[in-house]
Amino acid sequence: MRILLLVSAFNGLTQRVWCDLKEGGHDVGVVLAPVHDDSSLVAAVDAIAPDLILCPFLKHRVPEPVWGRYPTVVIHPGPLGDRGPSSLDHATLDGRDRWGVTALSAVEAMDAGPVWATETFPMPEVPIAKSSLYNGPVADAAMVCVEEVLRMVEAGEAPLAVEEWPVSVEGTGELPLLRRQAFEIDWAAPAIEIARRIAAADGAPGAPANIDGKAYCLFDAATTSENHGAPGTVVGCDTDSVAIATGEGTLWVGYAATLGDKKRGPKLPAAWVLETDHAPYRPMPEALAETTYERDGDVGYLTIRSYSGAMHTQQCRRLTDAVRKALVEDTMVLVVRGTEHAFSNGIHLGVIEAAPDPAAEAWDNIRAIDELCLAIAEAEQLTIAAFTANAGAGGVMAGLCADVTVARSGVVLNPYYDMGIFGSELHTWGLPSRVGEEKADELLGAKLPISAAEAHRIGMISEVGPRDAAELEAWLRSLAQGYTEPEAYVPALAARESRRACAMPMSYYQSIELAEMARDIFEDRYGFAAKRKAFVTKAAPSETPAKILF
Repeated sequence: MRILLLVSAFNGLTQRVWCDLKEGGHDVGVVLAPVHDDSSLVAAVDAIAPDLILCPFLKHRVPEPVWGRYPTVVIHPGPLGDRGPSSLDHATLDGRDRWGVTALSAVEAMDAGPVWATETFPMPEVPIAKSSLYNGPVADAAMVCVEEVLRMVEAGEAPLAVEEWPVSVEGTGELPLLRRQAFEIDWAAPAIEIARRIAAADGAPGAPANIDGKAYCLFDAATTSENHGAPGTVVGCDTDSVAIATGEGTLWVGYAATLGDKKRGPKLPAAWVLETDHAPYRPMPEALAETTYERDGDVGYLTIRSYSGAMHTQQCRRLTDAVRKALVEDTMVLVVRGTEHAFSNGIHLGVIEAAPDPAAEAWDNIRAIDELCLAIAEAEQLTIAAFTANAGAGGVMAGLCADVTVARSGVVLNPYYDMGIFGSELHTWGLPSRVGEEKADELLGAKLPISAAEAHRIGMISEVGPRDAAELEAWLRSLAQGYTEPEAYVPALAARESRRACAMPMSYYQSIELAEMARDIFEDRYGFAAKRKAFVTKAAPSETPAKILF
């Protein structure tokens, strides 16, 4: 079919749908819906004349001339009967134990059309950030709904009125828009309740809090049970994370932003934003740790964590130290993996944009992440990189520096974004050494996402593991353990030596890349500064990029 994705942004879920449809043989294009300009939107859709319109991420109503002429299906992040723009916020804030996704026809009223499909999922017992919820269980349920919509359209079946469907989640209906004040933090409340509010407000609008008479928004929270001081006071610090006393337990936050009368400041590591001069060191909870290491016989597992996947200069340096330390162990295999919710998206554009000298910070960040890539690429142990969640830019390239690279099913990889920079992270070696020069040039030139399945098909990654988190963990451990056996270990080492023998010294690739990056960063020859700012501020695009149109 000729399928149009009508969306507000080419976000993670839209990319996953786009990849899946293209691999399914459909003719797929994207239109970024302009705000308050129905006439140009209608004209754009009419020019495309799609067989079907899917809206996996649309913040505004679809104009009647569009849904009146073309089958238009909205993927709503709420269960059957749920309506409103703050569905996931309510689900987390209200402590729901089950939630869902519904595919329904666009009509005049938002989220009120006939239903094509619906899928529910259990909510995490410990609240997770809204973005993690959206890119994890919500995205998985959305893909089930999309698959059913395609089946029904191809079979000529029609959607049913919501009243004709059995209720899947009790207590749904039209829920109000939640603005920032709805998430305001009361420090007398238990830490776990406050953490829930922060998770629900993740990304936007952010949970506002008053600390020592100053206003902030807090993000990336975890809790511990001990009490250390008066509620609302900073009582500890560890690396970038800050501990704050509550009515019951201690709240830890990894990120924060100043909050003015009208707008929020940049979202930065909490210890950089909050006043921690007199805060003692306390160990942060493992949920916020940048790295954790576990040894299981001859296999070491290094799990890396970064909020939203971005890694700033100091964090890259700490991760490099963690990799080097893990490589000192007398294990045969080192697995470098992300968490269930994030792998890495490379350098931290938010920290760069907020720096007094963004160019200098970008240069430091690039060189720091290069050292991480070198530590992996030159390791003596057999290395396995596992894309446990979506990855982009330098995060993808860092993974390709390993000897064996695998990915979780459903993961989307963005080799590079259109950010006005050449790229570094040994990508001129890591990618061509796997897919060949021609395919590497194609991927780097297109700067478009690919699915884990497609990455495996072209040889970019070695294997694709299960989507279920528990199954993935068991699969990865079995895979890693298998590589300690001679029949797998010896050929893997031989393949690595062959890959390295065909290459120049790693410093050769690094030098070429950094020479290009220096001009991109300091001379800004391709608009890195403007593109970076637009990305960080989430500026609405003025038009749909030609590369994602039909």
